[in-house]
Amino acid sequence: MTKQQKKDRMAEIAKRLEKRYPQAFCALEWNGEPWKLLVMGRLSAQCTDARVNIVCRELFAAFPTAKALGEGDLAQIEEIVRPCGLFRVKAQNIKDACRMLTQDYGGVLPDSMEELLKFPGVGRKVANLLLGDIYHSGGTVADTHCIRICGRFGMYPESLKDPARVERIMDDFLPIEIRSDFCHRIVQFGRDVCAARAPKCASCELTDLCAHHLQEK
Repeated sequence: MTKQQKKDRMAEIAKRLEKRYPQAFCALEWNGEPWKLLVMGRLSAQCTDARVNIVCRELFAAFPTAKALGEGDLAQIEEIVRPCGLFRVKAQNIKDACRMLTQDYGGVLPDSMEELLKFPGVGRKVANLLLGDIYHSGGTVADTHCIRICGRFGMYPESLKDPARVERIMDDFLPIEIRSDFCHRIVQFGRDVCAARAPKCASCELTDLCAHHLQEK
């Protein structure tokens, strides 16, 4: 496919995903409070969104503000976030990030990639999630669902697993105003239909646009 053909294919895929999932939403329950999404984004590494939501109900009950979490007892934070895995590093990261947010940014999450990457534990994936959901800007959130599924669609070789490269490629195919919603929808689609091990191709409305499926026919 040419670059334009890929762009046209992605436009149609985005259109059909919007029809399937009219309400695009973040699976992390941050309730419109940016500092909570910062924390939850960090905790979500190598952990399911469902578990992060459960853990954060207790975490945010114990520490209801970014200032409180930034000043919180590290041992208590570690114990709460233990179910998310890598709990020592994650606890230190979210405590330091909240302290930094409060002290250096007056509690207002910055709106640039450069500034967000200064926060402990924040990489491009989480930064793009924050920029997309809070400021409706930023790049493609190249998580495992996005990487797997867009490779199957034929946007790049399926063997490509580099999030930074996938982000750059997909940014060319997705207008900035739809990136955030598209990424939320592709996560839901990955859970419902296009799973890693057993994709439900027989019930998928995108098979005519899927290079992986078309090659297997």
